[in-house]
Amino acid sequence: MKVFLLCLSLSSVLLAKVNAVVTILPEQIFVQAIGGDKVSVSLMVKPGNSPHTYEPKPSQMRDIAVADIYFALGVEFENVWLDKFKSQNKKMKVVDISKDIKRLPIQQHHHDYHKHTTKLDTHIWTSPQNVKTIIKNIYDELVAIDPTNRSYYEANYHSYSKKIEKTDKQIKDILKKIPKNSRFIVFHPAWGYFAKQYSLIQVPIEVEGKNPKPKAVLNLIKEAKKQKTKAIFTAPEFSAKIAAQIAKQLDIPVIPISPLNPKWSQNLIKFATAIAVSN
Repeated sequence: MKVFLLCLSLSSVLLAKVNAVVTILPEQIFVQAIGGDKVSVSLMVKPGNSPHTYEPKPSQMRDIAVADIYFALGVEFENVWLDKFKSQNKKMKVVDISKDIKRLPIQQHHHDYHKHTTKLDTHIWTSPQNVKTIIKNIYDELVAIDPTNRSYYEANYHSYSKKIEKTDKQIKDILKKIPKNSRFIVFHPAWGYFAKQYSLIQVPIEVEGKNPKPKAVLNLIKEAKKQKTKAIFTAPEFSAKIAAQIAKQLDIPVIPISPLNPKWSQNLIKFATAIAVSN
């Protein structure tokens, strides 16, 4: 009987999953890709919401209470809630999987497209190059917390690395005929890292999280006409009212595309295709 109970106890330990918590959907996809069936992943910012303003539900706080590890990415939600999460579960390990990624300043709309603020852009996952760093950090942390399954995580890491490389190649092929420094208009400046990696210029409508003043809108319309802009990109997490007004003046479509889409690879390829068509 004692032998049976000992075997049962060992079996339970071996089958126990790492309880992980992440902030946003793409991050959940990355952790699931590396962790596979060895990791249970809970998501904080639910689909359709913005990490700038989201507040967790009581059920999500229960996930925090039993978590082994929190994968932080440096988004606004974490600035408000991470200390509260730490106080609720002092045993939970909190790791920054954005380490070793150089942050870019948030780009603001200006007539020459080169005005920036001192605030840093948090949307690092829109660049395949950055995601390779992110998944390496995830792999390292999972191995540290669960060394027994190192070979499993390693196989998943190499497999997903190949997927990232394939995604990067597809995007380069899609954009190869687009002139360097081609511009694309977005409402919220979420695509700065994508733009940098593929030598594009993001032109945001939003100014420091607020709608632009009428004069700024007129300047943007004037420049968009000059550049023969063919589309404006918006995210469903934000109001598209101003973008729709500008698009109406230019007689061009508004294309909704979210940087928080869980289908990370397909979403970037779709975005690149839309940019190629609109240039």
